[in-house]
Amino acid sequence: MTASAGGTEPAGRAGPSGGAGVRATAGEEPGSRRHILRLVSSGLATSRADLVRELGLAASTVSARVQELVAAGLLTESGEGASRGGRRPRLLRARALDDVALAVDLGSHHARLGAVGPDGAVVEATELPHDLTAGPDPAVDWLAAQVAALAARQRARGRTVRGLGVAFPGPVEVGTGRVLSPSRMPGWHRHPLRAVLEERLGLPVTVDNDATMMAVGEHAVARPHLDHLVVVKAGRGIGCGVVSAGRPHSGATGSAGDISHVRVDAAQDRPCSCGNIGCLETVASGAALVRELARQGVEVGSTTELLQRVADGDPQATTLVRTAGRHIGSVLSVVVNFFNPQAVVLGGALATAEPLVAAVRGVLYERCLPLATADLEITTTVTGADAGLLGAGLTVLGRDLPPPAAPTAGPPEAEVPHPSGPSEPSEENAPV
Repeated sequence: MTASAGGTEPAGRAGPSGGAGVRATAGEEPGSRRHILRLVSSGLATSRADLVRELGLAASTVSARVQELVAAGLLTESGEGASRGGRRPRLLRARALDDVALAVDLGSHHARLGAVGPDGAVVEATELPHDLTAGPDPAVDWLAAQVAALAARQRARGRTVRGLGVAFPGPVEVGTGRVLSPSRMPGWHRHPLRAVLEERLGLPVTVDNDATMMAVGEHAVARPHLDHLVVVKAGRGIGCGVVSAGRPHSGATGSAGDISHVRVDAAQDRPCSCGNIGCLETVASGAALVRELARQGVEVGSTTELLQRVADGDPQATTLVRTAGRHIGSVLSVVVNFFNPQAVVLGGALATAEPLVAAVRGVLYERCLPLATADLEITTTVTGADAGLLGAGLTVLGRDLPPPAAPTAGPPEAEVPHPSGPSEPSEENAPV
């Protein structure tokens, strides 16, 4: 059973047509916006009534999701189809899936690039080494060249490039795309990354924090039925993205969710790259674990090598990763008690280590209020390494959907419209 805006409904239940093509794909919530878009794009459904039959969902649920897709510009509704005995249905059409957004998920020492379609498909994804800590000028030169080449390849395949989304590993000023005080990256403070890339590439550009983009991607593609979730990116550094009331929450200045610089007792007076001491990042990030392993006499060159030792059962590496999970869980327990999310989702390289995931889960159940964890899902990402790309690309394409409009007042005898907007009667005269 899957919870949705219209109540509890059977997951993936086929309608009367029973076609094989109506099933949701892997990682796709049955009846989600992505699923609806795919059904319309494929021609399996051309109206709201068709969607109700294909999905087996409540008419009000289908209508709400269609209205959100129309508001985002991903579906259009016009003209009239053939009647089946009632009012002629308005026809749904999907925006051409040849439209793509380019997306870049930046790390401090690597970048993942790809193109994202309106249906949430990622194409031509590739991961390349690059050092952002060398400063903005060489980074922008390199990034602009990579993106321009990717855009040329997409256009050569007949696709329309609508813009670029960038997930950046540090705070980003809301509305301007300006980088603010990123740790470990001198020279980037107040760099106008969005404006510079727009001038260089001649494309609309969106820039946001990498963990926020990861949360947007995971929410849109894998968990659209959840309104409140926390997505943790645990890799070389630690970040956290927040989705509240179905929308990404960046806070007043773009620093919402920054758990990496919360002070923890275990860190004592260890200096942090932010200029403070005792931050979570100094004891629980991949970089911190690599340093600690070296201090114990075991040299590893990267977080990847550390995780391979964990997979091989190395006791020192496993103990460090498990302890890091407890530190992360300790900070997240405050977040869970305060925010009361429906899910805590762990992503990034360290989330592939089961000892860390199990430790986080154990601490949350141990330290959080029973009411906060009674229905809490504690899990790992479905979208994996592509979460940040999806968030960046879908934001550009408009999949970062607006909230439903508030109901409008009407005379006492009038029918109350759906919060997402008025519904059109179907050919069966049902409100779909």
